Amino acid sequence: MAVNENKWGILYCPKGAFRPLKRWERVEKALRPRHFHYDYVQTESVGSVEQFVKMFINNGYRTIIVVGGDSALNDAVNCLMQVERSVRESITLGVIPNGMMNDFAHYWGFKEGDVEQTVDWLCARRVRRIDVGRMNYTNRRGEACHRYFLNCVNVGLIAAMMNLRRQTRHIFVSRTLSFLFSFILMIFQRLEYKMHIKINNDVIKRKIMTVCVGNASGYGQTPNAVPYNGLLDVSVVYHPEMVQLIEGWYLLLKGKFLNHRSVHPYRTQEVKFLEISKAMVSVDGRLMNTPVEPINIKVEQEVINFLIPA
Repeated sequence: MAVNENKWGILYCPKGAFRPLKRWERVEKALRPRHFHYDYVQTESVGSVEQFVKMFINNGYRTIIVVGGDSALNDAVNCLMQVERSVRESITLGVIPNGMMNDFAHYWGFKEGDVEQTVDWLCARRVRRIDVGRMNYTNRRGEACHRYFLNCVNVGLIAAMMNLRRQTRHIFVSRTLSFLFSFILMIFQRLEYKMHIKINNDVIKRKIMTVCVGNASGYGQTPNAVPYNGLLDVSVVYHPEMVQLIEGWYLLLKGKFLNHRSVHPYRTQEVKFLEISKAMVSVDGRLMNTPVEPINIKVEQEVINFLIPA
């Protein structure tokens, strides 16, 4: 296998059917004056991300750039975590945000509207070894499974809302309108679930609206999480009154989510869900086929090389 030390493998994940190459043309324009050697492929389906990342790895590429969002990054990381450690440690992952949700990219300061700045930072090759979370669970067939994540796992209301947002994104051109519609619909349902959770020495056994286990900012729910400290931040939200719920969304948008009286924060290396009462579960913004309890979430420290702003 020939090793392409200086050539990038770029994976372009279009986020919509309307003019899918428009974003790539801008990325290509930003790359051209830097005289970088790269090959690029375009994904055609959700499952193709892991296939193309595996192809890049097998062909010796040592820098893989995902032009996509949180879900595409998640697929790339899960592919990387399947290869031998020595191979994974020789590969560096980067991102140019281009998804419905780009929270992990935003954590580092990458912005969708500034492709040129992002490319400059990637070219500078500042590498940080980062943590990933690992969710161990059983599927409906009774098989032991696991899934890695960069940003967060959501259990409950937020997972349901993210699922609804994905379903309505083709109806609403604006991501903000899609978010607001999902929020308004969910706010009147005010879902809550009987959960049994173990965090450190604490045992929580009661009705809960939503839980976020964050390796990074967790869409604003775990704003103090750091993806390189070997720990996970957890936000547990009990069932607030309507006025408090609206206040909670306001604080979430302002980046002050932990100030809300119904939010209970934790920091840990491991979280165990012994019961979730059929609550929806999402990993890095993508809904999972509802896993069966128990669900065990841990952190694996400094296992991915990631390009960050210079």
